[in-house]
Amino acid sequence: MYCHNPDTIDTHGGTEYEIEDLVQRAIKMKSYFGNNGGVTVSGGEPMLQAKNILTFFKRLKEENIHTNIDTNGRVLNHPVMQVLDNYTDLVMLDIKHVTEKGYQYITGKKNAQTSFNFAKYREDSGKKMWLRYVLIPEITNKPELLHALGEQFKNYKTIEKIELQPYHKLGIHKWEALGWTYELNDARENTPEELAQAAQILSTYFKEVKIN
Repeated sequence: MYCHNPDTIDTHGGTEYEIEDLVQRAIKMKSYFGNNGGVTVSGGEPMLQAKNILTFFKRLKEENIHTNIDTNGRVLNHPVMQVLDNYTDLVMLDIKHVTEKGYQYITGKKNAQTSFNFAKYREDSGKKMWLRYVLIPEITNKPELLHALGEQFKNYKTIEKIELQPYHKLGIHKWEALGWTYELNDARENTPEELAQAAQILSTYFKEVKIN
């Protein structure tokens, strides 16, 4: 509901690129990566193209380029597992909501456990992961939900940090341009005090909490 790039939701259309062209573009940019940079694939949902990402990331690793997936964790099939197990240095996992009712409200889809299952698979691999969580007052930013999020992941060893993303309305004009109804018009942005409280709660569960 709060997607600020709704034009990426439709899986049809878009621009096609040759994988090797993307690899060569990344190679040319290596001098700008510094010690911590690399290539991030996001979306939409990148794991819908897991077979292509497998080829892409394999080539990137041959060029010693750091790889990162930004995903909502809804897809966990064999190609996805191959990408995660063999060629993905970092996963940034977007947790939409911690309850089934809230997850369906925000995404229109069932099964909030999908992202939790994805996180468990990554945890079992022993490889690095960040969590991302959008803070919407009274929808996702409520103390009981933040504590539930912390309890869900408090024993995970692979989570380096959680990134909190304050809700904003910067993408509404894109919804309007697409002729779609933006259903969170009544939602408000967080106050500084609410952001500080959310960070304080989650800091009791995670090594690092960052507000983007």
